[in-house]
Amino acid sequence: MSPDTFPSWLPWAVLSAVFAALTAIFAKIGVEDINSDLATLIRTVIVLISLALILFATGKLGQTGPISTKTWIFLLLSGLGTGASWLCYFRALKLGPATLVAPIDKLSVVLVALFGVVFLGERPSMSGWLGIALIAAGAVIIVIRR
Repeated sequence: MSPDTFPSWLPWAVLSAVFAALTAIFAKIGVEDINSDLATLIRTVIVLISLALILFATGKLGQTGPISTKTWIFLLLSGLGTGASWLCYFRALKLGPATLVAPIDKLSVVLVALFGVVFLGERPSMSGWLGIALIAAGAVIIVIRR
C-alpha cells in the first residue's frame, strides 16, 4: 500500500474491530444472568431486525435480483458458521474472562489466512505471514501467561 493510497476497506475494517471489541464487553456483561444460547438467540434477533431496518431505510430491501444456487449455498454455510461461532463465543464468555476469550476467538484471523491460502489461492506477503504468526503467538502468550 503506497502512502498516497488509502484503501476504501480500511475504515470499515477498523470499525469492525471496534464493534467486535464492544461486542465482547457487552456480551460478557449481558450473558452473566442468562443461558448463553438464549443470549445468542436474542442477539441474533436484534441483528436481523437491525439489518432489515438498514436495508429498508436505504431502499435495498426489495432490490434483489436473481441469486444463484452457489450464492445461496455459500451464504447458508456462512450463516451456519456464524451461528456456530456465536454459540461457542457466548458459551466461552459465560465460562471465562473476556480478556482471555476474545484473543483466542481472534485466532480466526490466523485460520482465515490459512483457509484463504488453501481454498482461495491467496498468497500473503512475508510481512503478512509475520503478522499472522504474531497474532497466533500473542493469543498463545495471553493464555499461557494468565
